[in-house]
Amino acid sequence: MSIQRSDSAPRPMVFEHTILGQRVLFGSGKAAEHLAAELDRLGATRPMIIAGEHEAELVRQVAERAQPALTWNDVVQHVPVELAERARDAAREADVDALVTVGGGSTTGLGKAIALTSGLPLLAVPTTYAGSEATSMWGMTEDRTKSTGLDPKVLPEAVIYDAELSRSLPVGLSVASGLNGLAHCVDSLWAPKADPINQAHALEGARALAIALRGIVKDPEDMHAREQALYGCYLSALSFASAGSGIHHKIAHVLGGTFNLPHAETHATVLPYVLAFNAPAVPELAGRLAAALGYEGTVAGGEAGPPRTHWPHCGRTWTHPGRCPTWASPRRTLPRPWSARSRPSRSPTRSRPRPRTSPCCCARPCRGRTPRWSRPRPVTRPTAPRVRSSASAKRNSPNRSWRPSTSPPTSASRRCCAAS
Repeated sequence: MSIQRSDSAPRPMVFEHTILGQRVLFGSGKAAEHLAAELDRLGATRPMIIAGEHEAELVRQVAERAQPALTWNDVVQHVPVELAERARDAAREADVDALVTVGGGSTTGLGKAIALTSGLPLLAVPTTYAGSEATSMWGMTEDRTKSTGLDPKVLPEAVIYDAELSRSLPVGLSVASGLNGLAHCVDSLWAPKADPINQAHALEGARALAIALRGIVKDPEDMHAREQALYGCYLSALSFASAGSGIHHKIAHVLGGTFNLPHAETHATVLPYVLAFNAPAVPELAGRLAAALGYEGTVAGGEAGPPRTHWPHCGRTWTHPGRCPTWASPRRTLPRPWSARSRPSRSPTRSRPRPRTSPCCCARPCRGRTPRWSRPRPVTRPTAPRVRSSASAKRNSPNRSWRPSTSPPTSASRRCCAAS
């Protein structure tokens, strides 16, 4: 379904929606009971439990009725290919007949990597709000390049949600993980296969996550808020699985895979910039999203102020910086081969409602001023040799990632992306 922009007339509702088949078992304090029942339903007697070392206590709670043939605790974010190969070999040698993941997105991702080649049934017990457990997308990293794909074999047979397991999740990580789920909601509003059904799931997921994150920040022991967070993250992943990946995830996957950045924090930092770039092109959807996030002066179907105008307050309320923190790589440290190696093979225009119309993509309002890197500089040729200062040498160094333009500014370079 094509995205309706603000300048287009209403179109007939024609779309095709795909629903992934999956069981969901929800209940606080019932993870062990539900896992035992699902293993019995599958007839599995030799499961492989996958969980990080810091989740050993959670594994004891969840797998108290199971008798695992193998427990794997080597989990790394972005799932390196060599780690996936070692885990696959271990599962083959132990002759396991089912996979059980207990943890966040990295743990679920490793389980998916094993299921991708083995075809073993996968049961997911999430402890964060990543949402990977409800999609058929897998991802692995090799040579600082993250590859993703879709395969029905990696979709968990069942997802077991237990808010008690997320009680120990720190507030900061809870917020970052919740914003990762919110990024799924935002991408699903204008992704390549967006339709009214997954948009409804995305908006309801955003509403639940907004309530949940405010509650968790106020009281980390609030179990109702923890349950709302799991409910919202499942809806966000459900909509994302149907709508497909948008520009937000394309950016975050390249950054995370190349520089080994923390997954949730990267998504949380990229999110406001994607909103600032895309929201002006779809004011009706932006208004519905702002209403779902709970801001005053918005209505469900109206063209309210886009959520990017509320994001600074939102970030302060949810204790997330909303900007590139110390772990993010500054532009000047990016190696030259990085841009060529990580550039998408196809233009992701369909993954965003607004095409790029100017060289400025910073998503920061320049208030009509010409961006610094597009202003022309006069070319001066001194008649006599002179000693350049260290600042001048640094500015004119060939290792810089950009060089001053010497041509007259075009109409596109006179305005920033926020005003185009």
